[in-house]
This record gives sequence, structure tokens and C-alpha cells, in this order.
Amino acid sequence: MRVSLPPWPSLSWRWIKRRLPTSLFGRSLLIIVLPVAIMQIAVTYVFFDAHWQTVNSHLTEGLAGDVSWVLQSYQEDPGPAAVRRLEARAQQTLDLSIAFQDGGVLPHGRRASLFVAVDRSLQRALADRIDAPFWFDTARYPAYVDVRVKVPHGVLRVIAPKDRVLATRGHIFILWLAVATVLLTGIAIAFIRNQVRAIERLAEAAEAFGKGADIAFRPHGAREVRQAARAFLAMKARIQRHVEQRTALLASVSHDLRTPLTRLKLELALADPGVRIEAMKGDLAEMEHMIDEYLAFARGEGGESLETVDLRALIEEVSQGAIRAGATVDVTAEPGITVTVRANAIKRALANLVMNAAAHGERVEIAARSTLAGGIEIVIDDDGPGIPAERFEEAFAPFGRLDPARNQNEKGVGLGLAIARDVARGHGGEVTLDSSPIGGLRAVVRLPK
Repeated sequence: MRVSLPPWPSLSWRWIKRRLPTSLFGRSLLIIVLPVAIMQIAVTYVFFDAHWQTVNSHLTEGLAGDVSWVLQSYQEDPGPAAVRRLEARAQQTLDLSIAFQDGGVLPHGRRASLFVAVDRSLQRALADRIDAPFWFDTARYPAYVDVRVKVPHGVLRVIAPKDRVLATRGHIFILWLAVATVLLTGIAIAFIRNQVRAIERLAEAAEAFGKGADIAFRPHGAREVRQAARAFLAMKARIQRHVEQRTALLASVSHDLRTPLTRLKLELALADPGVRIEAMKGDLAEMEHMIDEYLAFARGEGGESLETVDLRALIEEVSQGAIRAGATVDVTAEPGITVTVRANAIKRALANLVMNAAAHGERVEIAARSTLAGGIEIVIDDDGPGIPAERFEEAFAPFGRLDPARNQNEKGVGLGLAIARDVARGHGGEVTLDSSPIGGLRAVVRLPK
């Protein structure tokens, strides 16, 4: 069996993409800083390769020539008087300190230098100019180079300033490059952050408006960002006009429908009691309940303001309806959990879920806890017949009735789960269904704090 693999460049590009920044700020900064860094590295490499190393090579060759001259002068006349004259001449003309160590031997090792290239260059230059065994150390003294050559009866030691083998001003060039890089990066961060902040504020305003909060937002930033912000504000105004018109229409419809219902209820109240009268009263009550459900679903509780509420108190208040309906309710909630929501809307959503659980089961368990992502999770379990997993999403459809799976609620119109999910999503959360560990259906409400 042959397995076809994507070409290597495709795998390499995917590997790179997974490690690139995901935020606009990170990617913009990478676009600006990466070329600057590459340019600085290239300039530094060219500088070291074409200038610094060449200069250092010439310096080490010059020092090696001076050491060779000193060695030859000593070998021509190794007497004490000649050595003293050689020391004075080398100090005056070559800026070298010379000393003869009678009976001395060459050291075996030396300290590792920060500038390895200088050691290699000096090693090569001394080997080319001097036939005798030698030893040197460029790291032992901060400002000097120690060179020792083996001669008969001892060691000839030469101390030279470090600038005789190293272009000590080269680091200033590197320092200026580093300062320029940091300065340019700081300017880039300031400008990019200012532009990205405008986009972040637009996203925050859009998220707040989606949750029903009242926002005060003024377009700013780059021209394209201001254009997007103005388009968002125009869309927001259109949506608000539509919601206001729909709310006014629904209020009118509610009033028009309730007026004849009230008259019918009054007529039935004044009529003689009987089986047919009671049946008609039941029909009117069901009709009024259906109208309330339809209007609540269409209205969506969009005009309510946000407030911070105690979650456990809210759940216990909602659970009273299920208790009155005859269900056994067990509430478990972490103490001190608060959430900023439209209280009546969330209360209605939870009431729909809890009453739905009480209508189809005898036992209801409600648990509320904080999540690692910084939100809250409300879990409602019942011991009813449940719903098949493949029909979980179907249950959220407005006016959906899953009678084969759940016993039909005579007063329901199939909007309870739809309203609950609509309210949760209006707060930036979600409602999902699952199988309950106690045998029935589990409804999970997730909300941001």
C-alpha cells in the first residue's frame, strides 16, 4: 500500500505558518522588524567579513613581525646588556614590553577568548614568522596581549597593547546598529499599536452591541479603519431602528389581541358554569399562553439593560416554579458567583429549561460553576425519557415538537429551547444538549462573566 505525502515545501510552509504570530499586531510588527533585522545582520556580516577581520589580520601580522624582530635581535646578542638595550628600544619605538625569564617554560593552556577569530589570526601570523615554540594569551589581561617564545635557557616574554591585534573600535559600529534597531523597533511598535488599538476598539464595540449593551464609539485610526467603523455605526443605527419598529408593532399586536381575549374571558366569567364553559376557559388560557410565548420569542428581551446578579439566588428563584410543578429540585452552585446579564432574559431562559426538565421528569439537578476560560457554566439534568443524540439540534428549532422522544407538553408551543439559546447567544454564550448521567436530558448554558 502506497501512501502519498504532500511535497516537502508544502509541509515546510505549513510548519512555518503554525509558528507565525496570529494577531494583527504581531504580524505587522514581524513585517516591519524582520526586514530591518535581516538588513542589520547582513550589514554586520559584511562589515566583519570585509573590514573588521581584514584589519585584525593586518594588525596581527604587524605584531607577529615585531615579535619576530625582537626574537632575532635577542638571538644575535643574548647578553644582559644587549637585552636591556633591546627592551628600551622596543618600548620607545614599538610600544612593547620585553622581559627574559631565565629558566622559564611555556604555559600549557590559555583562556578562551571572546574574539576567536583574533586568536586564529594571531596563531597563523606567529606560526608564519617564528620558527621557535611560542604561546600567547589575548584574554588574560583586559588591555594587553601576552606572547611568549621559547629561547635557549628560558622564555622571552613580550607584552603588547591589545589594540596591536584587535580593532577595538569595531564594537562601536555594532552598538550603533543595535541602538538603531531598538529605536526603529520602538517607533514601529508605537505606530502599529496605535493602529491595532483602533481595530480592537471596533471589535469590542461590535461584541458589546451584539450582547445588547449600549456603546459610545467614535471612529478613529487609519482611513480604512474609520471607514469600517462608520459602516458599523450605520449598521447599528439600522438594526436599532428595525428593533424599535418591531417592538412597537409587537406592542400594538399584543394590545389588539389581548383586548378581544379579555372580552371573551369576561363573557365566560359571566356565563353559567358548565363543562363547555370550562373547556372554553381552558382554550382561552392556552391561547393567551401561546401569544405570550410568540411575543417573547419575537421580542427577544432586547431592550433590557445589563446588571450584575448573584447566580445562585437567580437559580434558586427559577427553581421555585419547578418545585411548585411537583419536581424534586437539587441546586448546587459555587458561592459568590456573579454574572453581568440582562436579568429578566436570563431568568426566562433558565425558567424555560428548568420547567422543561420538570415537565418531563420527576427529578431535576441544577449545578453552576466557573470555567477555566473565565466564564460560567449552568448544567440542568433531569431523569425523563431524554432525546436521541441525533435530534439535539432539531430540538432548538422554533416551534419544534419532539413528541416521540419527550411526552408532549400541552401548554408548550415548541419555543422554550429556542428562546433559551437565543438569550444565551445574545449574551455571547451558548446552550447545548447532552445525555444526562441521571437518565434524561442535560442542558448546558455557558455564559461569559
